[in-house]
Amino acid sequence: MRAVAQRVARARVSVDGRETGAMRDGLLALVGVARGDTPEDARSLADKLIHLRVFADDAGKMNRSLLETGGSLGIVSQFTLLGDCRKGRRPGYADAAAPERAEPLLERLMDHARSAGVRVISGRFGAQMQVELTNDGPVTLLLDTEKVF
Repeated sequence: MRAVAQRVARARVSVDGRETGAMRDGLLALVGVARGDTPEDARSLADKLIHLRVFADDAGKMNRSLLETGGSLGIVSQFTLLGDCRKGRRPGYADAAAPERAEPLLERLMDHARSAGVRVISGRFGAQMQVELTNDGPVTLLLDTEKVF
């Protein structure tokens, strides 16, 4: 699984003009599921997202996690994160998981975060979404369960 996680002051996800989720103070993660991903990858990425120490402590140092701050987690499915742009001008998506494989893994990721006590918002899998956010920092991190980065 691959993710772009951004610390946000607020975020909102809409589908067809209808809000599917809104949050303040947390992380918004765009998540792509790769062909070989497993339930363990979903658990691992959820754990990483909820435990990342990217929120300021009393001294202003990034030393607190979502769990410690009570922040929210936004999850937006985005298969284009698995796009291969090395050849030609059109990205190839051979590394992205098929929708019927990807959706349950994203649900598992969100369920794991919820079971840890984190408030989770999301868009709708496979839909054309509008994502609005206000970066806080900005703090933006690339994560990959295959440890590519």
